[in-house]
Amino acid sequence: MKTWIALIGAGAVALAVGTATAQETIRLGTEGAYPPWNFTSPDGSLVGFEIDLGNELCVRMAVECEWVAQDWDGIIPALLNGRYDAIIAGMSRTDERRERISFSYGYAETGVAFIAAADSDLQQLDDAEAIIAALDGRAVGVQVATIHQNFLEQHVPGADIRFYDTVDQLNLDLAAGRVEVGFADYPVWLEFIETDEGQGFALFGPVIKGSDYAVIGEGVGIGLRQEDDELRERFNAAICELKEDGTLDALVVEWFGYDASMPCPN
Repeated sequence: MKTWIALIGAGAVALAVGTATAQETIRLGTEGAYPPWNFTSPDGSLVGFEIDLGNELCVRMAVECEWVAQDWDGIIPALLNGRYDAIIAGMSRTDERRERISFSYGYAETGVAFIAAADSDLQQLDDAEAIIAALDGRAVGVQVATIHQNFLEQHVPGADIRFYDTVDQLNLDLAAGRVEVGFADYPVWLEFIETDEGQGFALFGPVIKGSDYAVIGEGVGIGLRQEDDELRERFNAAICELKEDGTLDALVVEWFGYDASMPCPN
């Protein structure tokens, strides 16, 4: 996985697109705290797979883009209130979210996974149903307002679920032993175990996808207001262009270390 400094505002003169009509800029909302999807470098720049992806999409759409950092639990309300025009923030496409917003085509599906200390008895389990049963009564940490929270509440109701505003806060409590298990996107844990705090931790069980449990969703896509049909279709065309020429696949492998890009619909 590589860390590149993002080129904020890549692109040319804006074209009229959806609600971006008469604007020279399309504003992109992201969390900036979910590596390797999107995060903030020590110098304050936004970096990550989705920052590179968003900048490349803007080049292909011939628009100039402006990144806006937003706390995760308010990321959809801020879109609906007009703070930005689209969300590019590791957001899974779920039926629950479609009640409020729409989505572009998916661009990556990495799956979700559990993590615990490498010497935990949970490391012996490799079946999702056995893990769900074993988590009864255990402290499991998860970021709020995520598919991970929804999964635990629906499928692991006996767990002692601990909620965190950011995955960094969850990581700190894992390292300090205040929570026994973490649940988040698979590449998020790959990033964590490479840090000093993540030493001594390991993933366990299978990588879980939406085909296994519907609550996980249908991969990650760009979130937009439901009425912004033109803007959504323009993003879709740009995503497919990146997929067809290999740029999307290359970005995914650079940041995640394996191919997790999604095909464009026929």
